[in-house]
Amino acid sequence: IGEITSGTPLTAPYSWEMSATGKDREDKDEYELKAEVCFCVSNVVNTLEYYHNSSFLEHGGSPDKAVKRAFFLEMDKYLKDNGKYNKNESKIAFVDIQDCLVLVINSFSTQTSYENQTKKSITNKFIEDALCDSIRTNLQIYFAENAMQAELFANQVLVNKRSREKAES
Repeated sequence: IGEITSGTPLTAPYSWEMSATGKDREDKDEYELKAEVCFCVSNVVNTLEYYHNSSFLEHGGSPDKAVKRAFFLEMDKYLKDNGKYNKNESKIAFVDIQDCLVLVINSFSTQTSYENQTKKSITNKFIEDALCDSIRTNLQIYFAENAMQAELFANQVLVNKRSREKAES
């Protein structure tokens, strides 16, 4: 991630590994998922990169949906719980987080459903749900154990949100 940020990020990289076993539907077989997730916050660059079974997922699919849902839910909760929103202020949007997020996910599974033959996106429901749960849990830990970095992250998201809203009005 250091090379991606080309400069000093606002927060140090934070990473974890996860593994889970599950299935996409009741009538399908169980399979294994392993993933490494790493992110940091930057006010210079942003990028979301997903790799699955050693292939770059240009369009993401399941990992991208997991990231959007997990980061939105946990950041919105953090902002509410810490009184960061102004009175009557609208909620953040994921784009406000994405504008300062540098994130890479490298995952492997024993079964993969690609959206099409180009292998640029995967559609596994279990992978989406397992990644979302892992990201949410690890963001809660991150916010609790890294108060200063959480504060920088939240403040940058609000700067992005308010700038976007001002530009739209």
